[in-house]
Amino acid sequence: MATQKWIVDQSHSDVTFKVRHMMISTVSGIITDFDASIETESEDFKNASFEFSAKIDSINTKNKDRDQHLKSADFFDAENHPEITFKSKSYDGEKMVGDMTIRGVTKELVLDVSFNGVAVDGYGQTKAGFEFTGELNRKDFNLNWNAVTEAGSIVVSDKVRLNIDMQFIKQ
Repeated sequence: MATQKWIVDQSHSDVTFKVRHMMISTVSGIITDFDASIETESEDFKNASFEFSAKIDSINTKNKDRDQHLKSADFFDAENHPEITFKSKSYDGEKMVGDMTIRGVTKELVLDVSFNGVAVDGYGQTKAGFEFTGELNRKDFNLNWNAVTEAGSIVVSDKVRLNIDMQFIKQ
């Protein structure tokens, strides 16, 4: 099979994250401005090359003050580092290993992948669906800000859970 390119169908895709707040609850966020593509030579996508980028300015946690703080130099420093990127190095059908770059720091990240199959939509477009999940330590990417409450709890956990649901369109 020749190399086949697929691009993300943004209207059927979500990029979300979750982080513990004060160690008693979980706050969710979504990134609304992103791009992704796949290049593959096989029907099962094994050994495919995946690329992803997201604009920091599109973070939405349903709280404008928190969103502005996340975009500030305390966290993502969106002014100097406007994007998050990911480029896969390997994919075996269940696990994807790749390089994630946040705030100018690149670290290897392993994602669990569920390939949900391929279908043709009502417009004749061939689409493929994936679910990517994983976890990263935000401090590995110099997202170090934190505070301690009067009771001694930290405000933001180090672990961030990623949930990325994507549908791709065959080109």
